[in-house]
Amino acid sequence: MADPVRFEIQEHIERLRKDKTVALEQVTLLHQWLDRKRNSRQCGRITGESRTGKTKACEAYVKRRGETDFSGKVPIVSVGYILPKQECTSRELYRQILEHYNFDLPKGTVGDARSLSLKVLRESKTEVLFIDEADRLKKKTFADVRDIFDELRIAVILIGTKNRLDPAVKADEQVYNRFRSNYSIGTIPNQQLRQVVGAWERDIIALPVASNLTSEPMLKIIRRATGAARRGYYIGLIDMVLREAAIRSLEKEIMHIDKNILAEVAEEYSS
Repeated sequence: MADPVRFEIQEHIERLRKDKTVALEQVTLLHQWLDRKRNSRQCGRITGESRTGKTKACEAYVKRRGETDFSGKVPIVSVGYILPKQECTSRELYRQILEHYNFDLPKGTVGDARSLSLKVLRESKTEVLFIDEADRLKKKTFADVRDIFDELRIAVILIGTKNRLDPAVKADEQVYNRFRSNYSIGTIPNQQLRQVVGAWERDIIALPVASNLTSEPMLKIIRRATGAARRGYYIGLIDMVLREAAIRSLEKEIMHIDKNILAEVAEEYSS
């Protein structure tokens, strides 16, 4: 007979391995900005340091605001999302767009791939297209992204770190003119950290026994691994540290985040 405690522990571990976001104010404000871009059919950039939650916030927008229906010959995908490979060429860009919409890249020229991609985007009624890690696009590929906006009036949103994406966009005046609008995602300020950690314990960690993560001894450990008071704290690191500490605690059959285990994980992330 299966041990019910072990079964419950494994359920929690599986849940913690899955993506889930908390509706923080920063996410809500970004989604409102994206709604305005969608309604006006204008392009833009979302920039910020690594681990500030850019990708997760955009993925949450896809899930919450996107309409998807793959039952027809041509799918309905109101909000699309692609992640280019390094040194992404025009052909690779179109391949990834078509793959996202369950189409194969046609044999033939880049022009054939372009024509089919634009047709699929149009017939799928796409209103927003996210391109994550957009600095991976080759310089000439940015012109193809510009053309998607020019021809279809889709709100194309480029995502990336400011120090990488901005130089790539500004290298071509025509591209920059279309992507001037920029939304910057920052770190979590020191005065907000307790609130964010509390929301994470309640909505993401959600273990049967309280971990008291908002207590000062636990916050002191979390601060050490996730940022600094002056520059702020990184939501991505907060998520990684707390999830890993929770899973390690569960593996030892502890139904809350153990302080010593949290300190062990924090040390790994701060070294």
